Amino acid sequence: MELWNSTLGSGFILVGILDDSGSPEILCATFTALYMLAMISNGILLLVITMDARLHVPMYLLLWQLSLMDLLLTSVITPKAVTDFLLKDNTISFGGCALQMFLELTLGGAEDLLLAFMAYDRYVAICHPLNYMTFMKPRICWLGVFISWTLASLSAVGYTIYTMQYPFCKSRKIRHLFCEIPPLLKLACADTSKYELMVYVMGVIFLLLPLAAILSSYTLILLTVLHMPSHEGRKKALVTCSSHLTVVGMWYRGASFMYVLPSSFHSPKQDNIFSVFYTIVTPALNPLIYSLRNKEVTGALRRVLGGRLLPEHSTV
Repeated sequence: MELWNSTLGSGFILVGILDDSGSPEILCATFTALYMLAMISNGILLLVITMDARLHVPMYLLLWQLSLMDLLLTSVITPKAVTDFLLKDNTISFGGCALQMFLELTLGGAEDLLLAFMAYDRYVAICHPLNYMTFMKPRICWLGVFISWTLASLSAVGYTIYTMQYPFCKSRKIRHLFCEIPPLLKLACADTSKYELMVYVMGVIFLLLPLAAILSSYTLILLTVLHMPSHEGRKKALVTCSSHLTVVGMWYRGASFMYVLPSSFHSPKQDNIFSVFYTIVTPALNPLIYSLRNKEVTGALRRVLGGRLLPEHSTV
């Protein structure tokens, strides 16, 4: 099979869901609206947590990091997809493809690990409240954040270098919204079976192990909550935890489909749908899920905005 030159001077053509959709204009407008929502909602949440000293506690420090990751992740994907559609130019350079893959993998991997650390934070707060500030000291919290970013970036470097070293076939079309490992490997003119196995194993480590830790944490939390004597305490704990579990469910469903299921279960249409869900939809909804049901966040928002945008009698 004839090869095309996969050097920094060569490029790919992204043929994603916008090109295959029956109503691409509507879908493009939806992506734009979701991106604007993600920018505004995550930006406000970052601002509120930064400015309100009452939220300078581990739970909201972790939420600040989650909003930052979401904002950056959707910014890596959505603007290029929308711009390409509007300009009718779906090309991406070899180097641009590698950079996009690295950033998406770094931010996605960091979010996987951060969600597990957030579950641990809720476990300590609810199951061991008297020892919370011992187990969740600021340096421990920052250590968890540092580990999330570091492990994710190191993994992303390895993935990106190994993926991009393959020789690619003459067809330059990636049937995906952005440069991601599974659709890109379909263009490789070499045996990728061993590498796909490695991707599967790393997917289990970065996705299923944190998910198992999250489910274990919330099982213990649920058992503790059911024995709480205070109805108000049970309600507050359940509201906080249900918000986190909603975010976890949205994120892990799409990411697990892409990186844990064998390639035989994949199709371009399904890959696009699930990738859109965790890179565009979830970042837009996460801050709303956390803030609209959290009285401390909405109270801080009223204080930061001087009560001009949210009336004092608002409920969550």
